[in-house]
Order: sequence, then C-alpha cells, then structure tokens
Amino acid sequence: MKYTTVIFDLDGTLLDTLDDLSDSVNYAMSAMNWPLRDKKDVRLYLGNGIRNLMQLCAPEGISEEEFEKAFNIFKSYYNEHNQDKTAPYQGVVQVMEHFSGKGIKMAIVSNKVHEAVLALRDKFFPYVEVAIGDMAGMLRKPAPDSCYKALELLGSTKEEAVYIGDSEVDLLTAKNAELDCITVLWGFRDKDYLIEQGATIFVETPEELEKEVLK
Repeated sequence: MKYTTVIFDLDGTLLDTLDDLSDSVNYAMSAMNWPLRDKKDVRLYLGNGIRNLMQLCAPEGISEEEFEKAFNIFKSYYNEHNQDKTAPYQGVVQVMEHFSGKGIKMAIVSNKVHEAVLALRDKFFPYVEVAIGDMAGMLRKPAPDSCYKALELLGSTKEEAVYIGDSEVDLLTAKNAELDCITVLWGFRDKDYLIEQGATIFVETPEELEKEVLK
C-alpha cells in the first residue's frame, strides 16, 4: 500500500454535523432576536471554526459585546446538543474499520473545539488513536501544525500519509503540510467550487475512498 497513515477532517468528511450546527446557530440567533440563518448558509460558512461561523452568521453592525454574548449562547447550546442529529455518513464507519483491520494508522484533525472532537471521536470512532481539535497553543487549519502533531503522535512521516477532507480549508491544510489530499464529495462543498480551489482527486462514496487509499 502507498499509505500507512490517514488523517481525516471531521465535519463534512466523517460526520454530518450540519443539522446540529444549524440548530445551535439559530438558537443563538433567536435568543438575540436576530434573523435566523438558512441551513444552506451555515453549510457554506463551515470549515474555519465556530467563531468564524458565528461571525459570518451574525448581523452586520452589532457590537463586540453583543457578538460575544451570542457566541457564548451558541457554544453552550452546541456543547449540550452536538450529538442530537450528528451521525457518520453512510459507509464511513465500515471503511474506517477496514483501515483499522489492515493496520492503517488514523487521526482526526478538526477546527472544531478540541473537547467536542474528543467526545465525537470516542462515540463514533473509538479505534482512531489520535484526535486533535482547536485548542490553545496550536494554530488552526489551514496551518499545518495539527497535522504535524498527529503525524508525530502516530510515528508517521508525511510521505506515507494522506489527508482526507471536503473543503477548501482542507485542500490548503494538505498543501501547507505537504500531504497528498483526497477530497470527498458528500460533504459541505460542491465539486465545481472545489475544482476552482485546486482539488484534483475526488471520491463520491466511502467505498471509492477505500479503493483510492489502498491502491
């Protein structure tokens, strides 16, 4: 096999988190008496962490104090409800179990808050050895730092690893970390947009992903 190590993005790649995130955004919007956001907007705004998500969803012209209040409401609600509707995409678990059975080392690297990444890993993918989220002291994606840390913890080199994601953030992360990249098409971005962002290797199903990694 070409690859011994796989680094996965989380939201839009392994887990469909859109409904829980949209619900949390609109809970905060409602609490602040702000206009609700369409799920299509939330989908486009995902990828750069929850603060960026809320900044894009909040109305223009609000004060920093108002934003921080809304952001704290969002975080509190999402911490309690991030597993209400979230689930792995169909076929993902089986493919990851196949990877595990073949001795492929796996990591999850996400811009989601680190504690939430750990909780979701523990619930859905307990066989994934390394999971890294947004935390103090480490630059978020597309900086390569979290990928480098994952490789270090797994005892792998970048030459034997591949990065798998669904967005322009993931493409840039892989580029910055000098990793091969496979882009999935079941996530939060459309193929035409991803082509514009430089994606070249696509898979439409988890089964195709397995074949691409193992070939």
